[in-house]
Amino acid sequence: MGVRVKGENHMRIGELARRTGVNQRLLRYYEEQGLLTPDRLPSGYRVYADTDVLPCMGVDGERLIASICPELVDDLMAERDRISRSISTLQEAQSASDAIITARPAASSTARPAPAGSR
Repeated sequence: MGVRVKGENHMRIGELARRTGVNQRLLRYYEEQGLLTPDRLPSGYRVYADTDVLPCMGVDGERLIASICPELVDDLMAERDRISRSISTLQEAQSASDAIITARPAASSTARPAPAGSR
């Protein structure tokens, strides 16, 4: 964990989220990835120093920007492409499901109802 200077102000994850505009879940993800290294209180709470910043991120007014290290932008573009492919795959699966649902034969009077809880 990071070394803190005595007397430095500390904040918990909620305060860091408020100050940076980055939600707590994403801050925890950054921690899992080793991008942030908060100290932990005996209670398990994360504490961040005022000097903790997100690596490769700068501040432009009120918003974070990734202009400091271009490799971060490259990684984000690759992740965006992966997400786009996943969305396409899911949309194709949804379309196939829709086609099957639409093509089903109309229910006949001899069809037995599905057992309760089978849906």
